Amino acid sequence: MSEIDIHNADRRRTRDQVLDVREDFETAEGMIPQALHIPMGELNARLAELDPSRPVIVVCRSGNRSARVADALNQADYTADTMTGGMIAWQAAGLPTL
Repeated sequence: MSEIDIHNADRRRTRDQVLDVREDFETAEGMIPQALHIPMGELNARLAELDPSRPVIVVCRSGNRSARVADALNQADYTADTMTGGMIAWQAAGLPTL
């Protein structure tokens, strides 16, 4: 699994898929624009919502869940990175949220 920082994720977010794996109550605090929200526990059932031909940037609150999801996606033949620091770092840097 590859890790990328928030600034690299910000540069890539319009061309790659951003997958937010947090729970509903967490996303209520803000999401990265254009992110697809699939809680980690629902990913297997909703995997078809991801385009396997496009890289995936996986996001969670702090980076722990997203690392596990990125590993699982890479094993399933996706190209996935985890965003280090998660939404805590993204919001602390003042990057855009919805």
